Amino acid sequence: MAAAIAGVMSASAVDSPHAAAYQAFDRYIQLTEERVSRDLSPGGAFLNVDSLSKNDRDTAYAKLRGGDVRIEALSTLDRGEKTACPGCMIQHWVGAIFIPGATLNQTLQLMQDYDHQSEIFAPDVMRAKILSHSGDDFTVFMRFHRTMVVTVVLDTEHLIHYQHIDVTHAASRAVSTRVQEVEHAGAASERDLAEGKDNGYLWRINNYWRFAQRDGGTYVQCESVSLSRDIPAGFAWLVAPFAESVPRESLRFTLEAARKHLSSGVSIGGNSAANH
Repeated sequence: MAAAIAGVMSASAVDSPHAAAYQAFDRYIQLTEERVSRDLSPGGAFLNVDSLSKNDRDTAYAKLRGGDVRIEALSTLDRGEKTACPGCMIQHWVGAIFIPGATLNQTLQLMQDYDHQSEIFAPDVMRAKILSHSGDDFTVFMRFHRTMVVTVVLDTEHLIHYQHIDVTHAASRAVSTRVQEVEHAGAASERDLAEGKDNGYLWRINNYWRFAQRDGGTYVQCESVSLSRDIPAGFAWLVAPFAESVPRESLRFTLEAARKHLSSGVSIGGNSAANH
């Protein structure tokens, strides 16, 4: 079965993503960010669990403090309907953790240490570099390594903005401005594939982070929305479980890696995280 999935996922390069796919993603993002804005407003559900009933909310927070990694699939509706995505697939996940003993400032310093994220989030992040930085705004390069039966390497660039809401709450918005599949990564023949000449594993990705310091630590939530090619007709039953697991497990890994580094006080960028 693995060989069959690999054959489907590594088939010949897809045609250039139709404009309608990007339009669908832009519409989905517009609606999602409208809700995100409401969440960040006074009285909003700052973390996803805050929208639960009191008993369920209390239970969810207790599980997070006990070490749970809460991962859920989300779907933003357009006037009550799912967004049509011709020839493409939009995946939307949210994950949350609790990092005991970590302050908001420590957590933000870890997340903003982009030059060392290949150490913090290895092997998912192979390379990372700040291209520009001004105040709360970053332009960042990252090379991602993803495995879904086949191994995929992606060169990406992101615009990231941080929002300091108050002394115990912050948020960030990260938008991809370039996503290119790398052919023969690490070899002398390595090259970035031109858009439309790739396999369509990932075309765009937005991440929305939230940070809340309380209960003797910091809650961290990441909401991830990605655009990729659609699963080939007739193969959904075979490929869908793997295609869906990649962004979910990548989100879980990222959250757990952040908690591991902050909880252990691992030296990052020449400084101890525990002393930030």
